[in-house]
Amino acid sequence: MSRMKLILLTLSLVFIAGSFAQAQPSASPPAASRYRVTQTYRVGGTGGWDYLTVDPQQKLLYVPRGTHTMVVDAASGKTVADIPGQQENHGVALVPSAGRGFISDGEDASVTIFDLKTNKVLGKVRAADDADCIVYDPDCGKVLVSCGDAEAMVVISPDVDPRTGKADATVALGGKPEFLAVDQGKIYVNLEDKDQVAVIDSHTMKVIHKWPTAPGGAPTGMSIDPVHHRLFVGCRKPQKLIVMSADDGKVLAGLPIGAGVDATRFDGDIFASCRDGTLAVARETAPGKFAIVQTVATRPGARTMGLDPTTHTLYLPTAELPGGNDGMSRPGSFMILVVRAAGR
Repeated sequence: MSRMKLILLTLSLVFIAGSFAQAQPSASPPAASRYRVTQTYRVGGTGGWDYLTVDPQQKLLYVPRGTHTMVVDAASGKTVADIPGQQENHGVALVPSAGRGFISDGEDASVTIFDLKTNKVLGKVRAADDADCIVYDPDCGKVLVSCGDAEAMVVISPDVDPRTGKADATVALGGKPEFLAVDQGKIYVNLEDKDQVAVIDSHTMKVIHKWPTAPGGAPTGMSIDPVHHRLFVGCRKPQKLIVMSADDGKVLAGLPIGAGVDATRFDGDIFASCRDGTLAVARETAPGKFAIVQTVATRPGARTMGLDPTTHTLYLPTAELPGGNDGMSRPGSFMILVVRAAGR
């Protein structure tokens, strides 16, 4: 074979090999981005659970357990305090600048206020029926409470008198709100029974838009990418992770996830925690294109989660469920799953 023919043959083989490699789908994301359950904190205690809130500065986890709220050390899983006095709590909002925490109580239609240093209960403020998700919006400087049965969002000042004070306002939503996300003068609220995201101007406290979540329905969990202005909405019927523009409501993707989603979080990657014991991990794989890149096996019942953005750690509460996802948990079996990427 001549030297020229040998060169041409070699180039052809290189071209064919390169084309074949490009045509093959990636089997998995890079090893550095693979997530797994690295620890399980056996916390115990009584009651169910709902939204877990992380204090990234103090490295504490706040876990509503129905009639009380546990404060757990994020590094060890040890309980450091227990805040009593609720009837059916759901979430915790932290306002370090005011030195206060706020616990939503759906059964009592109220918000319990406590001291962040001592964990002592300071008092309560009336909210509305089915007070559920609760967040602090630093832009407007208010605590926001979604109240499902009241079809409203209640607005509370962090410095409210915990004995005699009242909420600042109640915003009618025309649907049952679930989770909230906030950014740059806007409040985004899932309306579970309307398959919509309501958008509220945080300065006027007026609803300015309602965007459909199709192809997802029954939206529950929500989080936001404040840099690229995208919402990540967990939907149950059908089971989808919806990526939506926070500017105009355009749906950019509808990705398949597990059953019973109740929370989403954003940390570069996008996470959706599901009651069926799966944690979907999604990623922007190309400009404007999204895909599920991993499904992490957690445990049945691990439907909510908190994120520490400083350590890139996820915390998922659950318990042993002998009767399945919808059954009662085994007494004393409450636990928190710690999920991290490989190498962290």
